[in-house]
This record gives sequence, structure tokens and C-alpha cells, in this order.
Amino acid sequence: MELRHLRTFEAVDRHGTVTEAAIALGLAPSSVSEQIRALERSLGVPLFDRDPRGMRLTPAGERLRSWARRLLDQAEQARREVVAAPPAVRLGAPETVAATHVPAILARLAERRPGLRAEVRSEVSRDNLLHGVATGDLDAALLLDTGGALGDLGFPLPPAPLDHLDLETIPLALVAAPGHRLAGRARIGVEDLRGERLLVNPGPCSFKLVGQALLGPLVERVDAGGVSVMRAWAENGLGVALLPEFAVAAPLAAGTLARLPLDVPPLSLRLIWRPDREATPALRETLYAAHHITTAARHPASPPAVR
Repeated sequence: MELRHLRTFEAVDRHGTVTEAAIALGLAPSSVSEQIRALERSLGVPLFDRDPRGMRLTPAGERLRSWARRLLDQAEQARREVVAAPPAVRLGAPETVAATHVPAILARLAERRPGLRAEVRSEVSRDNLLHGVATGDLDAALLLDTGGALGDLGFPLPPAPLDHLDLETIPLALVAAPGHRLAGRARIGVEDLRGERLLVNPGPCSFKLVGQALLGPLVERVDAGGVSVMRAWAENGLGVALLPEFAVAAPLAAGTLARLPLDVPPLSLRLIWRPDREATPALRETLYAAHHITTAARHPASPPAVR
């Protein structure tokens, strides 16, 4: 096996087609196909099932996935040690979380390990974050979930084993324009929302999943866009929106949005990673930084748990 073949194998697994993998790698599709065939010949087993929709891993390919990432990680660590390059951590997060919560982790990382370089990927899709961690394209990622187990909110998980740490509780607020018919109530129930227009993200959004579980078929769902779009549409009376409190605190204080007094279960901000990669220095430092921030937030008067 050659490292370049393993990198190509990962790219095809990540992107699902030879063409997309070739674009990502800057190679011709024929070169990608030949490298995959060469890797399969060297191992004596097929790694992908080919069909018109793309490339899917065979059972042998599934077994190679974690080995490929470990071997590439070791090769990268060896290269960095030989050339004295600073280590790097690749962290993914939803767009809103990247703006509001990632800076605290980056600041703690910079404080603990000034030489550690952080690469942050802001994603709209939770599925992309999960896939990135599962394939090793990301060292860790932040996402929103609920319950005790990863995926309890109702989204599918990749086949790779993943671990998680709950960092913070994220309260949610149901908001609408100030003149909404329910804005002046002291308390409302889900039946009061029958026939309302619930603004949602067209993609696989955590807030949409909460709305589906909470409101079911009582409301009409209207595809709007991301958090900023849903917030703006709600301000203009185009529907109600279920959003994190940190994203609507300013318009609520300014009076351009009104909170509808419905009890809404909170979400958890979770850091996820592959347990078989915990030994890598960059990921270990990220876990320390996240644990420190979590402990400090829950026990502000206590000394840091991680030094």
C-alpha cells in the first residue's frame, strides 16, 4: 500500500464518486480510478462497489477505512516531527456555533499550546460534520443534539464509532413578530400553535427536528433558510421560528422579536470525535480545552480541572 493510494481511497469514500474525489485531489478521474484499482490489486480484495450512483465501500473497504486514517495520521505526525512543523487540529462546527462558541475553545487551545494550529471548517450540514469526523477528515466537530446517546435527536449516524462530550446546554426560544396573536399570553401549549407557519431550514437542521418532535402535524412548515434567514422572516411576520436563545437575544431585547411562552426542551452542544484517534496530540489538546471550558462554565468558582 502506498500513502497516495490511501489518500485517494479516503477521498473517494468521502465524496462518493471518482469525479468529485478527482476534483478535491486535483487529479484526473482516470488517475483516481487507477490508484483505487492499484490499491485493490495490492490487497487482493475489492474495496468499492461501483454503481451508477457512485462508489460504496465493501466490507473490506469498511475495514480499511480506520486503518487508512491511522496510517495517514502517523505519516503526517512523522513528517511534522522531521520538519519541525507545528501540529494542527481540524475542527468542524455549524455556522452559528462557529461564530459563538468556537472562539472560546480556540482561545483555550492557544493558551495551553501556543504552537498548535487550528483549522476550523464552518458547515451548514450536520451530516457533513459527522461524515468528516467518521472518515478522519476532521479531528473533532461540534453539533447540537439531545438525550444521553449521540443521535437521540433523530439524525442518522455514520458506521464509524464516535464518542462525545456535552459542553453546554443550549436553550431554545419560539419567536415571532411582536404583533403575533400569541405574543401577549402568559403561557401557551402546542395546541395553541395549530395552523401556524413554522419557519425551518430546508436542510437537516437540529431546530427542525425539535420542531417536528414537539409540534408534529399541527403546523405548516415553510422552508426559509439558515438561522439568520429564519430570524429575519419571523421579525417580518412570515411565521414563527424555533431558534437558540443566543441567536435571538439581541432582537428580543430590542423588541423586534417576541418570545412565545411555550416550554421547549433545550439542546446540548456536543463535541464529537473518533475514540481510536484520542492518542493524537492535537485531538487530545482539543479535548482538554473543551473539558476545561465545560468545567469552568458549570463551576465558575472552582479551579480549572485540566492544567
